[in-house]
Amino acid sequence: MNKIALFLLLSSISLFGLEFHSYSDALKLQKKSDKIIMIDVIRTDCHYCEEMNTNVFEDKEMSKWLEKRFIPVQINLDNERLPLGIKVNFTPSFFFINSKQQIVKKIPGSWDIDDFKDLTKHITKEEE
Repeated sequence: MNKIALFLLLSSISLFGLEFHSYSDALKLQKKSDKIIMIDVIRTDCHYCEEMNTNVFEDKEMSKWLEKRFIPVQINLDNERLPLGIKVNFTPSFFFINSKQQIVKKIPGSWDIDDFKDLTKHITKEEE
């Protein structure tokens, strides 16, 4: 019985929600795909970070849309360091990194699905 419950839990996790990678894994994936890395910078008790997770990243269609365009990484400032000397004033903040390890776009704040899609749909490797 426990094996069935575990299987169902793991299956539901993979079917819903954005799959975040570590930054080091994202770098490896980027070499194969040449996608832009999207870093979501959060803190543990950040209400707006939770809103983004619940309202945007757990949406099945939006997750597919984002994963098609980006390699998602989530970094919690409470227990991880940011790469590339990135500085953050508040969370959530989003940084989009091209294959040259350059920040091509910064998006601070929490957004709904339509606004976040609109803010990210034209991000290119050379944007900034």
